[in-house]
Order: sequence, then structure tokens, then C-alpha cells
Amino acid sequence: MEQEQDIVTSEQNSLATIIQLAVEKGDLDKVEKLLALKERYEASEARKAYHKAMTSFKANPPEINKDKKVGYKTSGGQVGYSHASLFNVTEKINKELSKHGLSASWTTKQNGGILVTCKITHIQGHSEETTLLAQPDASGSKNAIQAMGSTITYLERYTLLALTGLATHEDDDGKASEVEYISEAEGNKILDMITGMGGDLSKFLTYMKIGSLEKMPKSDYKKAISAIEQTMKIKKAGKK
Repeated sequence: MEQEQDIVTSEQNSLATIIQLAVEKGDLDKVEKLLALKERYEASEARKAYHKAMTSFKANPPEINKDKKVGYKTSGGQVGYSHASLFNVTEKINKELSKHGLSASWTTKQNGGILVTCKITHIQGHSEETTLLAQPDASGSKNAIQAMGSTITYLERYTLLALTGLATHEDDDGKASEVEYISEAEGNKILDMITGMGGDLSKFLTYMKIGSLEKMPKSDYKKAISAIEQTMKIKKAGKK
């Protein structure tokens, strides 16, 4: 580790020396080219540092238990589920990310729905991000502001989990759930399909009678995919 840092520092010093000599000689064209080269080099090193830090983070990721229970009535009956609260997710993940020089942040926009972007940045400057879109979650008799807040919170939690490649775990006093839920990969596939066609995640969840993708029974996976594909066909037909 120290040897790698020494090599990087040496290369940076050598490049800085060359730039300084060019400046002293008044060769502005060469200075511009060298500065561009320096920027590309630093960006490359920052990107390497980011991926190295993320690899270290994933080698010993935090375990995130579902600490919040939600229940409400719908036309289809009572809906109840557990999920990891945003505070629980961000507190545990950010604490571990910081150990590797990483930090997470979010931006929110409205563009045909609620767009939430999660960005993870390394101390050397490189960052990567992911964006998800959903409509306000009007389930459970929420007012307009509550519906927006619920969706933003959900997307902040989900984008952070997606960008770090983590999943939440059940915590039912040590008892395993009798229901087998879809995998993280299956959940991401569904989310990508819905996002790709500009769909409404909250309406889809209501249709499937679940509170979150994480709580979709594996037995309903094919039904979910079929429903999304059918909607995509209808949308394509409508555009012709």
C-alpha cells in the first residue's frame, strides 16, 4: 500500500516538475497539453482509488436489519411488511463507507415523477451514481406531501442499497420467514423494466399488493414480469 502510494506520488512530482519547466520556458502550448495530461492522469488514479475502496467496503459490508413495520388497508385487503428505515440504512452504510474514504449524497428532481439520484464519492474526487424514478406513493391515505416524502425516502434507501450492492435482512427474533422472496437481482430486473418504460413504481406495488419489491413472494415473480411486459406492449402499440 505504502509502496503504491510512493510510486503515485513520484509520478505526480515528475509531471509537476515537467509542467513547471515548460512554464519557465514560456511554452504555453506545451503547458496546456501537459495540464490536460495531468488531469487525465489524476482522474484515472481517482477512479482506481474509488473502485479499490468500494471493493474493500464490499469485502466486509454492514448487515442491515429491517427495523420498521408498516401496515395499512387497501381495496385488496390488509397490507403489512417490514423494511429497513432510511436512517438505519444510511447510518450503517455511511459509517462503513467513511472508513474507506467514501461518502453518499442524494439529489431530488421532479420530471414526470420523482427522480432521486444517489452519488457515492471518494476523497480523491471520483464518484459514481444511480438514478431511479417513481410516482408519489399515495397508498395508506397519504396526503400529497406525505406521498412525495414516502417515495423520496423509498428511492433514497433503494438507490443507496443498489449502488453499494447491498440487501437488507429479516430480523424476526431469529426466526426465518416462511415466505421465500425474490432475490436482489430479480428485484433490480423488475425495477429496471419499470424505470425503462417510465412506469409508476407505487402503482405497480399496489397492483402486486406489496409494500416494496423486497417483499414480493418468489411465487409472484413471473406474474410481475408478465404484467410489466404486457404494459410495455400496450405502450408501444399506443405510440404507433
